[in-house]
Amino acid sequence: MLDAIVVGSGHNALVSACYLAEAGWSVQVLERDTVPGGAVSTVERFPGHRVDRGSSAHLMIRHSGIVEELRLADHGLSYVDCDPWAFAPAPVGADRPGIVFHRDLDATCRSIENACGAADAAAYRRFVADWTPRARHMMRAFAGPPTGVQLARAFGGLGLPGRGRPASAVSALAHAFLSTGDALLDAYFDDEPLKAALAWFGAQSGPPMSEPGTAPMIGFAALMHTLPPGRAVGGSGALTSALIGRLTADGGQVVLGDPVTELRRGVDGWTVRTAGGEVRHARVVVAGCHVLTTLDLLERGGHDTDAIHGWRRGVRVGPGIGMAVRLATDALPVYPSAPADLAGPGVHAGLQLLVGDRAHLRAAHGAASAGELPPRPVALAMTFSALDPSLSPPGEHQATLWSQWHPYRLSGGRTWTDLAEAEADRIVAEIEALAPGYTASVRHRHVQSPLELERELGLRGGNIMHVEMSLDQMLLWRPTPDLAGHRVPGADGLYLTGASTHPGGGVSGYSGRTAARLALADARRTGRRRIRRG
Repeated sequence: MLDAIVVGSGHNALVSACYLAEAGWSVQVLERDTVPGGAVSTVERFPGHRVDRGSSAHLMIRHSGIVEELRLADHGLSYVDCDPWAFAPAPVGADRPGIVFHRDLDATCRSIENACGAADAAAYRRFVADWTPRARHMMRAFAGPPTGVQLARAFGGLGLPGRGRPASAVSALAHAFLSTGDALLDAYFDDEPLKAALAWFGAQSGPPMSEPGTAPMIGFAALMHTLPPGRAVGGSGALTSALIGRLTADGGQVVLGDPVTELRRGVDGWTVRTAGGEVRHARVVVAGCHVLTTLDLLERGGHDTDAIHGWRRGVRVGPGIGMAVRLATDALPVYPSAPADLAGPGVHAGLQLLVGDRAHLRAAHGAASAGELPPRPVALAMTFSALDPSLSPPGEHQATLWSQWHPYRLSGGRTWTDLAEAEADRIVAEIEALAPGYTASVRHRHVQSPLELERELGLRGGNIMHVEMSLDQMLLWRPTPDLAGHRVPGADGLYLTGASTHPGGGVSGYSGRTAARLALADARRTGRRRIRRG
């Protein structure tokens, strides 16, 4: 009998496996795919090109301490700073430059002053001063289970009750966190293109910035001046490779290409069955797959059917978030509004926010809610071959275009099989409008519609965040109140991790570390016997 079986090899699942193996547990990771890593993986899509299947920019894991705790650099992981971390181009022919967000705050404010005026530059400096400590406390809240005690500890330094602040200050702070992103932007800034750029950055979590509780998603931008997004050298999958290297060094195993079909709780632990007919036994299971997939596996294993049906109804996947177009090109996009004096990779180092106003964002989200395609795709470009030449053959480049919002279920009986390529044309047209001539450089293209994201990566409904990141499915309520806390009622020894759980989607590893720590703490508290390797 193993100490732990981990279902799925997404980065959170592998982080859990690494912490358990480090503690001396016997650990086996079971992955349905033949490629490990889930949405944090890189494959050769085009000849000589290492192309990400899911995530590309790693924003949060570099703030978590996990890379250092697991000594992943010893297993080949290295990051290059995305600096500048974002660029918002101006329309061709506009009487203004684009906005460049550098790691350096002064350089960013100079860019904002040139593009938007001195008042907005000063407002941005106030925004960063206000939200840097708040964002740090958000990170602290992400680092443990979503309990009232944990959240109170995480945010205590901001002046919550018991810290001597008047009730009005506490109320103002709560209001700031519960406010909409749009309200935050309107409170600080006047320039609409600046607001649109920051709104698009915040909307990468999924919800539109008109929803309550989205202000912190924009506020997180303040931390980019402390440590910007990182690009893993060799592709996003380099993180997965390093985690597997660490796991195997501690005696853990990864088994690919044999999906788990059933999780059954027994007297002494868990029985795990796979499609290939394998039967394994473990004292603990960590489920790193989509929460709905985990519930399916539990139901096949005889868990309370009525409870499972109730939990399923409480998990809101949503209409779908978006789609990706991966390009192999022989050039980088040339934006006429980009500063000519930027050295190195310049504006290609980070996220290229291809929006000019928030109406563009709002129209796309409204259309998706009705099963319609956006009037105009809302696109984000990433051209990391400018930072990491190892991704592409000499003289070639690659780009990822992420577009939001695109519904998983289309109205009128239409299918993504019929529409994916045409929609990809419209997405490419968005970067062409801001970087004329770029389309001519495209040599290969791979389209990941919401349906394809589900098929290839197991992302239910094409939602890269697993379930919607709305306020009622975050913190103490992610994915539902009953399933929060990384556990399933009545399923002792089963721990949940992955984007379905607190703190949600994105590359952070927080959920994986928390699940492992809970399993280790429970084993110590209950005196559960641990099987030692060898």
